[in-house]
Amino acid sequence: MGMNVELYNNDGSDWDAFVASIPHGANYHRYRWRDVIEKSFGHRAYYLVARDGNGEICGVLPLAHMKSVMFGSFLVSLPYFNYGGLLCMDANAERALLAKAQSLLRKVSAGHMELRHVHDCSNDLMTRQHKVTMILPLGKSEEAQWKALDAKVRNQVRKAERSGLNAVEGRLELLDGFYEVFCRNMRDLGTPVYGRNFFRNILEMFPESTCIISVMLGEKTVASGILAWYGDTLEVPWASSIRDYREMCPNNLLYWRAICYAIGNGSAKFDFGRSTPGEGTYHFKKQWGAEPVQLYWQYMLGNGGSIPELNPGNPKYRLAVRVWQRLPLALTNALGPRIVKNIP
Repeated sequence: MGMNVELYNNDGSDWDAFVASIPHGANYHRYRWRDVIEKSFGHRAYYLVARDGNGEICGVLPLAHMKSVMFGSFLVSLPYFNYGGLLCMDANAERALLAKAQSLLRKVSAGHMELRHVHDCSNDLMTRQHKVTMILPLGKSEEAQWKALDAKVRNQVRKAERSGLNAVEGRLELLDGFYEVFCRNMRDLGTPVYGRNFFRNILEMFPESTCIISVMLGEKTVASGILAWYGDTLEVPWASSIRDYREMCPNNLLYWRAICYAIGNGSAKFDFGRSTPGEGTYHFKKQWGAEPVQLYWQYMLGNGGSIPELNPGNPKYRLAVRVWQRLPLALTNALGPRIVKNIP
């Protein structure tokens, strides 16, 4: 039976129904993320869909086209997020989508395409396995989860509470506090910050599956994170804390309250997000009982060459990171969104 691949421009209902039917379907495969990317950053999105001879969807591939003088032109599925990539019922749909993607790569004059998978695809694309995501299986109750925690982690949560910290849940009313902490943390890490409208768009586009948890010291936000959930998994894709309050352990209280929220929400897994094995964030997540799950980032190159290295660990960007860490916060807040929109 014939296979047809086309650009998808419908309302997203049949796209999302297909995503929900596939075991590897992730939050970021959902169609509304297209609007978030285009509205927040102005990138052109190409959502490819494979249909069988009966017109039924048998594979999808969401792609965003990014281009800049500094980083060149490339396609990503999906930028800014941990997951995306191919989602197919079978190898035939995968081959058809990759062939269409290769044609698109040439059409938009992109240097490469990056696909972010949480499963090992059977194709012949070049693959990097430099990142993992950290997954914590959740207990049936807060009490059971608390007992399963390492004693050190429990002590750090208690220390945060004894220090007078309090966690609150909300949505847009907590966005200003979240963004203030996020901007400060990103500057300290030497990383350009996303624009505030990116997070507002997410909260407005997914009111039924996102929220904010903030850790407060009186009226001041000292740690905050955005929670997003889909299927049986809740994740914290963006979380930050102010280093000045590190001794109070606000991060520990933030993640404990997020875990409690996930349990109350009926989630079976808590996703701490991607990490590099052996680094500090990896060990922080592992102490909660989270285990690494391999990520597979695959690449299609437009004109030969090697796999790109668009990350802060690349030696060519280390000087820029050090300079950024020393800039005034107001300046990094103003310049950051213009730079980071082109960093996937």
